[in-house]
Amino acid sequence: MKNSKTIATLFGTLISIASLAQNQTVKGTILDAQAEYPLIGATIALVGSDPIQGAITEIDGSFRIDNVPIGRQTFAVTYVGYKSITVPNVLVTSGKEVILNLLLEESVERLQEVVVTANADKDLPINDMAKVSARTFSIEEVTRFSGGRNDVAKLATSFAGVSATNDSRNDIVVRGNSPVGLLWRIEGIPIATTNHFNTLGTTGGPVNALNTNMLRTSDFLTGAFPAEYGNANSAVFDIMFRNGNTDKFEFTGQMSAYTGVEFMAEGPISKENNSSFVTSYRYGIASLAATGTSAVPLYEDLSFKANLGNTKLGRFEIFGFGGKSSIDFLGEEILEDDLFADPAVDAYVESEIGLVGLSNTLRFGKNTYLKTSLAASTNANTYIQDNRILNENDELIKLYRATNVDNRENRYTITSTLNHKFNSQWTLRVGFLNETYDMNLFTENRDNRAEIPDNDNDSIPDYFLLEVGLDENYNLLQNYAQAEFKISDRLSTTFGLHTQYHEFTEKFMAEPRAAISWQQSDVQRISFAYGLHGQAIPAPILFYREEISPGVTAATNIGLDFMKAHHYVLGLDRNLGPNWRLKTEFYYQSLFDVPVTSNTSSYSIINEGSDFIFEQEGSLVNEGRGFNYGTEITLEKFFSNNYYLLLTGSLFESQYEGSDGVQRSTAFNNNYVANMLFGKEWKFGSNSQNAWTFDTKLTMSGGRPFTPIDLDATRNNAGREVRMDDIAYSQRYGEYFRWDLKFGVRLNRRKVSHQFFVDFQNVTNRKNEFVRRYNEVTDQINTVDQIGFFPDVLYRIQF
Repeated sequence: MKNSKTIATLFGTLISIASLAQNQTVKGTILDAQAEYPLIGATIALVGSDPIQGAITEIDGSFRIDNVPIGRQTFAVTYVGYKSITVPNVLVTSGKEVILNLLLEESVERLQEVVVTANADKDLPINDMAKVSARTFSIEEVTRFSGGRNDVAKLATSFAGVSATNDSRNDIVVRGNSPVGLLWRIEGIPIATTNHFNTLGTTGGPVNALNTNMLRTSDFLTGAFPAEYGNANSAVFDIMFRNGNTDKFEFTGQMSAYTGVEFMAEGPISKENNSSFVTSYRYGIASLAATGTSAVPLYEDLSFKANLGNTKLGRFEIFGFGGKSSIDFLGEEILEDDLFADPAVDAYVESEIGLVGLSNTLRFGKNTYLKTSLAASTNANTYIQDNRILNENDELIKLYRATNVDNRENRYTITSTLNHKFNSQWTLRVGFLNETYDMNLFTENRDNRAEIPDNDNDSIPDYFLLEVGLDENYNLLQNYAQAEFKISDRLSTTFGLHTQYHEFTEKFMAEPRAAISWQQSDVQRISFAYGLHGQAIPAPILFYREEISPGVTAATNIGLDFMKAHHYVLGLDRNLGPNWRLKTEFYYQSLFDVPVTSNTSSYSIINEGSDFIFEQEGSLVNEGRGFNYGTEITLEKFFSNNYYLLLTGSLFESQYEGSDGVQRSTAFNNNYVANMLFGKEWKFGSNSQNAWTFDTKLTMSGGRPFTPIDLDATRNNAGREVRMDDIAYSQRYGEYFRWDLKFGVRLNRRKVSHQFFVDFQNVTNRKNEFVRRYNEVTDQINTVDQIGFFPDVLYRIQF
């Protein structure tokens, strides 16, 4: 009772101090969309202001509007000879200045002024070369949607075509493809993963190390992407870090039950050349974040970006992020329904990720720029497993080392892009990207190995098998060229070519890409795109060592070629009103040169990637194939009149063939996914500058296919699971259902803003089926359920 009174008093105090009317500054830049040169004399105005508030851009394209009222505002941007846009739903708070970086598209018809209402197109990608299967996402969306845990990867699961039926990880399954097919890019630099507790070759994890407060509006692409993106078969997360405030110092503090405690600072380095910095540090609150396990995870991460301003040698930027994580699973403390661990073992997990980069943007006249970046990244993980030998009374007799894993993948990247705008119709972009891989990989294993003898009868296998052993350097070189031709203001096309050369495997491939977009009327657009996409084989498979004779292993997969896929996408977009949009996409993907076993089996690399480890298969050949097809529907009401609505639905089929020639469902063939998101705000206080908020998300999905376990064969295999290969992926887990509710308040006082919410995740406490696995303790196949009800709480202060 005392705690309730304390909380009520705190809220009352915050509301009372936020009662005074506040104003804020909105500033930024307005640039040409194709060449990114500043537009001098462009006009930006606050819609609905009386008298009109606005600004005209300076010689560097910058603008500044002071005394903008707190709340959600709309801005109109015009420039002679360019398509005018409106920028709705800009959230203005008292604690932080708003920075808008806007792009205007030059009119092909060269009219004096072309007015296009962009409310219903505001989700179109930043990259104008992407004509289909792409949309933007903003910082506010990541933090707004219920159930998202402030995780940019979780945000993607709300979009059409994306399914994520795993509450314990944020793997992104797009259109039935493996999450391994996803490309993460940070400031144009490919990176292996952005997640804590990661393992080599996977892209997902339990906790994302990207701090959402560091991000600016970025792109998410789900198929047939432009030629500049390579080494990916599924999707692209093109993440950009924002710049810090160039005029004043600002600070953000945040505490969340799931993501931990963090602090962010930003401000000017030198006001003379508009240089700035922004940096953030976060520490995980271990005991609160341990959803799905009784073990205690520890993690911390740091992100930063420094914009060094304009110099005679161009604009320089330094950026990076890094994180460390660890968790100990002690068998005697682990419950049988733990999502990650086994009560029969003690396991110790550590991981590191990091990226540091330097970029330079150099302009050659008005229409040409050259952007070059240098970066170094690392992805490391260690795993130690000690098996517990128990007596008939479940008492510990001895421990023995069963598995040692020590992997580190360093990448040294150089990339350069030359962009030239010939005129309002033609834009050309060419570039290259070279990644030098420094691989130091080591895995030895004797866990549940029936083939390893126990000659001294001590219940411990006599030796380890070397599964991965590599200390090599090699290059992956990518080149691309792509052009956009605007036939008219309503009809445009892009086409390009991407190439890849893998130095270690000595494999090369060329990948043509093309797309066309036709604005059929003021309210309807039709688009079509094709792309051939290739991806290198993940390191745990490419460098896996197969046992070729007792105790002797060899790398039998190192000759594998790229996996390849043809993407075809047809998109229909229709504006149903000023803030309503209906989007439908139809797609077909043909996957080929997929690695499968040389002997007859159902195995295919298509099914890898949604777990911490890969299957151990050697002697693979590029003779498998698969296909995905489906339709996606998005009905979206963008935030206006104090509410938003997002309905997404996907119907799809994902099939493959192994070396046995049998057509089967892939591990990701859920068949359908549906999402409903709704949010509303109720304004209160002086000039309605504060708001109560409500958000909810409802997700339904078909059950994931799985291969049943042969219990007797598993028992005879020292407890190492044996799956029924002849009926692979013939059974399904139960259908997935989850409902999240989020309640919050946003308060503004003089130069300080507060945000507080409680996110009730999985409010029905539905126990969605996670996995069926052999349990050595019970000697049975047990079902492990996913995470039930979990409340996440967040408080943020900006000043």
